[in-house]
Amino acid sequence: MATKQNRRALIKKLLASSAAIGASSLLPAFAVENKKETTVKLKGNINHSVCQWCFNFIPLEELCQAVKEIGFGAIDLLGPKDWPMIQKYGLYSSMCYIDGPVSLTNGFNNKAYHEPLIKSYLEVIPLMAKAGYKNLICFSGSRNGMDDETGLKNCAEGLQKILPLAEKNGITLQMELLNSKIDHKDYMCDKTNWGVELCKRTGSENFKLLYDIYHMQIDEGDVIRTIKDNHQYLGHYHTAGVPGRHELDEKQELNYPAIMNAILATGFKDYVAQEFIPTAKETKDKVAALKSAIEVCDV
Repeated sequence: MATKQNRRALIKKLLASSAAIGASSLLPAFAVENKKETTVKLKGNINHSVCQWCFNFIPLEELCQAVKEIGFGAIDLLGPKDWPMIQKYGLYSSMCYIDGPVSLTNGFNNKAYHEPLIKSYLEVIPLMAKAGYKNLICFSGSRNGMDDETGLKNCAEGLQKILPLAEKNGITLQMELLNSKIDHKDYMCDKTNWGVELCKRTGSENFKLLYDIYHMQIDEGDVIRTIKDNHQYLGHYHTAGVPGRHELDEKQELNYPAIMNAILATGFKDYVAQEFIPTAKETKDKVAALKSAIEVCDV
């Protein structure tokens, strides 16, 4: 057994090494010095991920290092240009994103955007298949005075031009449910029932809904019952605290362990991604908030 003096010398040496490695970056040094504290012993029931945009105050490579250090293996909402970086760290792109014409406001409910959207999706699907990724996000777009039925018809028409290639390559298109009350005024796919009807009209197992728990709590509530009743149409989940879209702590109203258990009870095997905006001032505390959220959801 080492003496106290030897241990102190060793600790000083390790800290010095960590400082040298992290001279240009706070996060790697934090991760090295606090490895035991940051690593989570996961139960293996939930596949955890995190949305990159919520942690874009640090470079992607540092986020990859934090994800590895905490102990989960995926990052959400990355496009092809970012895949080489996560592959470097052995991480998975749990929900792929397309840069360019894809946006929350200009979506498949408007035929004026079909041509550029279809072109972009047809281009990225083979790239995803080659990389081994399975999920690709899409959006309805804003209403701009459009009624529900017209939006359903237009979305189904556009998506059906992409879905044959998605089916061939084992890719699932996932339309995100977003609230139109607070964050995304006028967004069309703001209710689970509307999204489920669209799933039925596409007639494809390769089209599902990205159920954002934060957004649907705001627009609908009754989260657990909705998940149980519609789980066959739900292919992915996002989290955040309500109200505020912040940490999954005692300041917010959702019971995330209960929600995660309800998701597990449906037989869900894909990914749950953290999409909260951390409120902590220090980078290390923001990463600690991500660790805490993973712990809350790891049932």
